[in-house]
Amino acid sequence: MMGAEAKNAVCTAVVLAAGRGTRMGISQAKQYLEIGGKPVLAYALEAFQQSPAIDGIVLVTDRDHMEYCRTEIVEPYGIRKVSVYAEGGRERYESVWNALKAIAPAPDRQYVFIHDGARPFVTPEIIGRAYKAVQKWKACVVGMPVKDTIKVTDADGDIVSSPDRRLVWMAQTPQVFELELIREAMRRQLMEDCSRITDDAMVVERQMGVRVHMVEGSYENIKITTPEDLDIAEVFAKQQRTGRF
Repeated sequence: MMGAEAKNAVCTAVVLAAGRGTRMGISQAKQYLEIGGKPVLAYALEAFQQSPAIDGIVLVTDRDHMEYCRTEIVEPYGIRKVSVYAEGGRERYESVWNALKAIAPAPDRQYVFIHDGARPFVTPEIIGRAYKAVQKWKACVVGMPVKDTIKVTDADGDIVSSPDRRLVWMAQTPQVFELELIREAMRRQLMEDCSRITDDAMVVERQMGVRVHMVEGSYENIKITTPEDLDIAEVFAKQQRTGRF
């Protein structure tokens, strides 16, 4: 959580909810599925609503679901910090860019927390740790150390290296940056090939030469990607309701 010091920056959460979730094998987008009787997207929005670090939320969705999000999720669940709705692009980086352009300038320092709407179990505590870290490092990524031994292979599937497990992390979201840093990085990246860009930190690393710091997240901060993830999420949601999360 945030410490007792006064907050001295404007923080905006960008929640990405424009994905189609084709790996779920169903027509409905994964962020609108329910776990524990509540839409997946609502969990993430509630965490940013409850966090004292966050001043506003930009919700990114496809044009057809903007009204749905407002009337079925944002208003019913009391997400008062949603100030802007931005239209998602065909690819994730396009959605992020649209959201970054929608954030109004402020006289104070500005940070942006970019989060996948399909990660329902982010918490105010995780957000607070990320806020503390970004003030020092300018760029940080929430994640957790891997539990398994990792193998790197060549194109034929032969192992070429076994990295030290103590140094390998699973990247999660939110990924948090100084606003102008990520804006400039994305502007540069969009003039190049974006086909291999899988997260926002890669853009900052490649385009700005800035080192990105890892911040402890949670093993429960999973992304809903496959039907099996929904089963796991139901367990986490039950634990959250009973105070054992």
